[in-house]
Amino acid sequence: MTAAAELRHLKGAAPKSKPQNKAAFWFLLPWFLGLFAVTLGPMVASLYLSFTKYNLLQPPEFTGTANFERMLTDERLHSSLAVTFTYVLVSVPIQLGLALGLAILLDRGIRGLAFYRSVFYLPSLLGASVAIAVLWRTVFGTEGLFNEGLGLFGIEGRGWISDPETALSTLITLNVWTFGSPMVIFLAGLRQIPVVYYEAAAVDGASPWRRFISVTLPLLTPIVFFNLVLQIIHAFQSFTQAFIVSGGTGGPTDSTLFFSLYLYQRGFGNFDMGYASALAWLLLVIIGAFTAVNFWASKYWVHYDD
Repeated sequence: MTAAAELRHLKGAAPKSKPQNKAAFWFLLPWFLGLFAVTLGPMVASLYLSFTKYNLLQPPEFTGTANFERMLTDERLHSSLAVTFTYVLVSVPIQLGLALGLAILLDRGIRGLAFYRSVFYLPSLLGASVAIAVLWRTVFGTEGLFNEGLGLFGIEGRGWISDPETALSTLITLNVWTFGSPMVIFLAGLRQIPVVYYEAAAVDGASPWRRFISVTLPLLTPIVFFNLVLQIIHAFQSFTQAFIVSGGTGGPTDSTLFFSLYLYQRGFGNFDMGYASALAWLLLVIIGAFTAVNFWASKYWVHYDD
């Protein structure tokens, strides 16, 4: 085909692509509507409301940066931040460590792998539900199953939920219990590591621990990084567990007052929607900062094939 003929062929084919582009546009239209109506629209509205005084009953009153200045002297906000940071920084590493350990055990090819994988994954599906939170409050209550188990060993239990020293620990335990999702991802990553690496390390006389440190962990760092980012974001957004266990109060003595729960109290308990919107943007900044730090630090410890 000559160059002129090829040019004529391309010109003739060009109009045929327009119907395809139009079809693609119509298929994408619901997604764009959802993006602007459900995500971007409310975000812009909340950003505006964060600079206002708004109680849902009267029109918003612009107050400038008053809501953000108010955060500096809000003691309950500071308490909720301390509780949330403790919850995230303690539960996420333990959860990922447990998930990785079980994934390594399952990767050894035990019988009934599909069954164990499903059983371990199930808590990830149910852990954030109201039913599990109610069950957790019952288990760790004064007359709960946990105290009954301790009684078998002659140990006197306590009201783990009603004690300020242990209430947050029960929620941390609940979050650790939902290790199934990162475990499945770890297991998939382990299956992608070539066996030849382990064989070469064994020939060199490396012990199982050395093979884990020198082979498994470096090759698994992208998966560790992925799970770390997701679980930190998820932990910062935790709400249902604290709401149900504390009855919506964040008690006892604000020991379970998560940031998201305090935001809910200000917005829907006190109808202080302007301040609640400012809190929501503060949470967005905190999560964004943690994510940015993780991405920055990843270049020092995450190893890719290339």
